Amino acid sequence: MAKVPSSLVAATGLVGGYGVARWTRKRQLGGAVLAVAGVAAAQQWRRQAGGRAAGALSAAYVAAFAGSHPLAKKVGAWPSVFGAAGAVVLASWAVADRRA
Repeated sequence: MAKVPSSLVAATGLVGGYGVARWTRKRQLGGAVLAVAGVAAAQQWRRQAGGRAAGALSAAYVAAFAGSHPLAKKVGAWPSVFGAAGAVVLASWAVADRRA
């Protein structure tokens, strides 16, 4: 089976978490998607790039999630989520996926 890049897992968590929360109107369900994908990505980051990199990328994942909220007030919800996910994808690829 082909390995799914950690950058894709992280992006799926951010975009999918928001989508699930919006379409189901259950923020907790969206948060669960965000958390599960974040844990899965962090495990891959640790295997691919080590604990320090996994910690930094996990912090970036949480910061992107938190930062997308105030950004959404300026550019809209979906553009904000896609921008945050894009930033995490680039960081994840540069630190972990590029090496794999």
